[in-house]
Amino acid sequence: MSMKSNLMTAAAVLALTTGSVVAQDAMAANPMVGGAEMLPTQTIVENASNAENLTTLVAAVQAAGLVETLSGEGPFTVFAPTNDAFAKIDEAQLASLLEPANQAALTQILTCHVVAANASAEAIMGMIADDNGTHEVTTVGGCVLQAKMDGDMVTLTDERGQIITVTQADVFQSNGVVHVVDTVILPAE
Repeated sequence: MSMKSNLMTAAAVLALTTGSVVAQDAMAANPMVGGAEMLPTQTIVENASNAENLTTLVAAVQAAGLVETLSGEGPFTVFAPTNDAFAKIDEAQLASLLEPANQAALTQILTCHVVAANASAEAIMGMIADDNGTHEVTTVGGCVLQAKMDGDMVTLTDERGQIITVTQADVFQSNGVVHVVDTVILPAE
């Protein structure tokens, strides 16, 4: 299987959802994230910048120098941790990560939330089912995640054993799709 094919497979797996969330119908209202309407004509960065619950993620993307990349053509699938997800990290450790001297570590963490493809929830759930309940996903940052279903919820297990739940899926953007998650994905120590 080619690297591009592997990335496409990984991206589709990562675009996780709950069983009750379906792809947005063309006539449906745009989804709301953090009190802001997510416009499919805007980039991931533009939409995230308007969401009150993604301000820490936006600050981290800026500190890591990833604004231009995530504003690019893509396609990208991004697992977007909320402010509450970042609040689970020790405050001093998070402040340290946002310092210029730690840009490389922050970049690695953030790219563990990104797959270089546009992956819908339906495709991901299909891959999980096709792989007998667990699908391995490698992110742009090199993290290997285990995607599974927990009842009607899709979860990812990161390299530290944390279970990350997709709380809102299929928020389509002009350059990919965002799936909001409840925990920051971390690489192996």
